[in-house]
Amino acid sequence: MADTVTAALTESHIDNHTDSDSTKTGRAPPSSVSAIEAVARSRLLTVAADTHLVEVAALLANAQISVVVVCDAQGEVLGLITETMLVRQLGLGQANFFSTRADAVMTREIKSCTLQDLLTEVVAEMHQQGLIHMLLLDADNKPLGVVNLRDGLRALLLAGNFEEELLRNYVMGIGYQ
Repeated sequence: MADTVTAALTESHIDNHTDSDSTKTGRAPPSSVSAIEAVARSRLLTVAADTHLVEVAALLANAQISVVVVCDAQGEVLGLITETMLVRQLGLGQANFFSTRADAVMTREIKSCTLQDLLTEVVAEMHQQGLIHMLLLDADNKPLGVVNLRDGLRALLLAGNFEEELLRNYVMGIGYQ
């Protein structure tokens, strides 16, 4: 999975350039969440509010992410369910997984970002709030994806490597003849 994420990040505007490529492309490092949009979209799992917890658990068991977005019939976000929430419900015997609906246990407190938000600010907020995931929403409150902290950090690291390469090329005079 790590290779898949790295490939997706690389394909979404964060390229590993050779000395000659970086000066030719002129691509800027990621400044907004849109730089990791492809991988964020690949991490989105949604369920309807009336989905039973057993179905949510099965969905999470087969995914590479630990959060499911609960949406209404129009596709707008109602809440989130994490693996931790499911384990708590099971461990404390608070819910019958075969009859309890997603909307009965979801959290309605959602931290979200947009494609235009600065990636550095989103990552900083996630760190400050102790979040692993942040919901990526469009202007209509519909989910576009899930930003994973690791993906954001990886993108920023790759961007830093890109800036270092540009500086090295400038100092060495590569591409500036």
